[in-house]
Parts: sequence; C-alpha cells; structure tokens
Amino acid sequence: MAYWLMKTEPSTYSYETLVRDGASVWDGVTNALALRYIRLMKKGDRAFIYHTGNEKALVGIAEVTANPYADPKAGDPKLVVVDIGPGEKLQRNVSFAEIKGMKQFASFELVRLPRLSVMPVDTPVWNALIKLSKIRAGKD
Repeated sequence: MAYWLMKTEPSTYSYETLVRDGASVWDGVTNALALRYIRLMKKGDRAFIYHTGNEKALVGIAEVTANPYADPKAGDPKLVVVDIGPGEKLQRNVSFAEIKGMKQFASFELVRLPRLSVMPVDTPVWNALIKLSKIRAGKD
C-alpha cells in the first residue's frame, strides 16, 4: 500500500462532501507531475485529503477504490482519474503552517512543492502526520 496527498478546494469539493457521497472520481488534474502520481496509485492505497484555500490543512483520509483510468470526460488519454471513497476524518485538522514549521517535514513535497495537487507521502511522514493529528495543536 502506498500513501498520497490529494488537494481540493473545499468550496468546490470538500472531505465532508466525499463522506456524504460515499465515493468520487478524482478528476480535474492536469499538471504532468500530479498526473504521473495518479498513474502510480493502486486500489487500496490511502490518501490524505487536504483542503486548500482559506483552510490549508489535512482534514481526512480517503481510500483509492479503483486503479487509475483515462478520464472519460476529458477526451484525452493523458488525463487520468482515480476513484476514491471516504476513510476517516482526522481527529483534528493539521495545518500547512504547522507542517511547514516542523523540521521533520522539510523534504515533504507539500512543503517543497506546495502548489502540486497530488503527491506521494512517505510512510514515516504519513505516520508522523497521523500521530500529529491525534495531538492537540501546540502540544507534544
């Protein structure tokens, strides 16, 4: 199993909407590097859902429910999508500012390439972020 981070503007599609819908096609990605990452996803992988805009925070976890396939709405085989379903909401949101302020996340793509919409998350980083989400902000 691999771990990922997928960004969304909550006013367009929020984690709460994913929970309500029960499933979604993760589409609309056009950046070449983000598309390369989507092509690497596999059914059973897990992904943080990150709200952009005013929130800028990890808010929940989704599960990849189907391997990548060509976006049927795009008409361009280079554009791929993946199906996801809701996992669990994080105990607390973990803000970008908090992540960026911790040395252990300096090499994390969210910090290095903050505009990228889909990115891998190494297992140690995933585990550290899960642990961080279970600790009240400002506590350790």
